[in-house]
Amino acid sequence: MKIPINVPVIEKEEINEVRNVLLEKSLTTAAYSGGKRVQEFEGLLSSYTGSRYAVAVNSGTAALQASLYALGIKSGDEVLIPSFTFVATANSVMSVGAKPVFVDVAPDNYTMDPYDLRKKITKKSKAIMPVHLYGNFSYMGEISEIADKHNIDVVEDAAQSLGTTYKKKQSGTFSRLGCFSMYAAKVMTSGEGGAIVTNDKEIFERLRKIRNHGMLHGYDTRILGLNLRLPEISAAIAKIQMKKLPKLLKKREQNAKILTELLSDLDFILPIERTGVKVNWYLYTISTKNRDKLAKQLNEKGIGATAYYSIPTHKTPFYKSKAELPMTDWAASTVLSLPVHPLVTEDDLHYISKIIHQLIEK
Repeated sequence: MKIPINVPVIEKEEINEVRNVLLEKSLTTAAYSGGKRVQEFEGLLSSYTGSRYAVAVNSGTAALQASLYALGIKSGDEVLIPSFTFVATANSVMSVGAKPVFVDVAPDNYTMDPYDLRKKITKKSKAIMPVHLYGNFSYMGEISEIADKHNIDVVEDAAQSLGTTYKKKQSGTFSRLGCFSMYAAKVMTSGEGGAIVTNDKEIFERLRKIRNHGMLHGYDTRILGLNLRLPEISAAIAKIQMKKLPKLLKKREQNAKILTELLSDLDFILPIERTGVKVNWYLYTISTKNRDKLAKQLNEKGIGATAYYSIPTHKTPFYKSKAELPMTDWAASTVLSLPVHPLVTEDDLHYISKIIHQLIEK
């Protein structure tokens, strides 16, 4: 039996829409507004998140990078980010010439710790980039309060949290910009892709130029930009996936609930939803002191248990930061994600639970 950690749900509708793009031979466009399917996807995302505007780009990393460009973040500026996340967050900061400042995480949901954040604000701080890790919701109330006090912009790295809500408001919409990823393993996919949502018209128009070499009409580059465009084939997949998203998230929620019931008797720290938060269950992440041994044994049994970010960003060979982040170190050595994606069946969940119990008993 093989139960991978995440699998994209691609069906006839996506295949047919991609075929239509190929038959039309309209694979991409350098138009300011984007291609037909890019615009359709942007409309669906804007409606789903309740945002005035959405801008599609070719990766979640590009979404972060374009957002920082749009805010004018530059060399000499500092951007506060968690270390316990995928390296794209830090890389996007470095790519615009700014310095990433690493902040510790809260132990209950692995997102940015507002208390540590407060300590690390300096005169050079120009942006805060909290990450809604594993689909959990960051402490946006406290983070926004700190940002407002110091007149600092916030960019939500919501790459993993599309569909996560707080008091029925979508993640990614609690700040000036919210960035999503449509990588193949995410809750919805375009293969590779990303998007930014905002309610700020000026930022929206700037983002459209940034994704297209700074151009408005043809070769009239007005600001610094890059080729961050989302191809029409990718947008075709994303368009269909957006329509299916509520159904896909419902299945993840059901699977997470079943797995919690099955594992509740074990000495694990299980994921929980804070009051008011509805998690998208992108990853079902437990914490256990014997993580590495358990992960290896589960993998040998065909279960795609995965330890994400066992090397936090600040300890990678490139960054080599001396930042002291005790909760980040703890999380990096104990967390383990288990499969709950829509293609996981109830039988699969019982098999996962059975194997875990057998291994623990040994």
